[in-house]
Amino acid sequence: MTHYAAIMLAAGIGVPILAALNAALGKLIGSPTTAAVILFAIAFGSSALVMVVFPGFEALSKVAQAPKHLLLAGVLIAFYVLSITHVAPHFGVGNAVFFVLLGQLISTAAIDHFGLFGAQVTPLTLMRAGGIAVMAIGVAITQLA
Repeated sequence: MTHYAAIMLAAGIGVPILAALNAALGKLIGSPTTAAVILFAIAFGSSALVMVVFPGFEALSKVAQAPKHLLLAGVLIAFYVLSITHVAPHFGVGNAVFFVLLGQLISTAAIDHFGLFGAQVTPLTLMRAGGIAVMAIGVAITQLA
């Protein structure tokens, strides 16, 4: 289980770096949308390489059978990248990521509590809600200047 935590910690570290790098690229080239397209092209190539190297290529044949709402994840990641690339240079990477984290805390609690999208059900107890509130307050405190 600790390797899962390490992987997700690394992913979490990468989110603000991604935001800062892509925001800087968008500002430099004068188009947050073009910067996002470049990011997705590189991400697609990287993901395709991993899919070919590790088992998974044959899973492509099953995509047509998947419920279409599961493909909305692509729209959500596009919304995230486009919004953070546009907003971060104007609002600050820290402020932008703060609100992303706040949104993640809210949606995570709902997804886990109701077992949405096939997620493991983890009820929102008073203790868990308190922990989420403490996390939200902690993230907010980091943004106080």
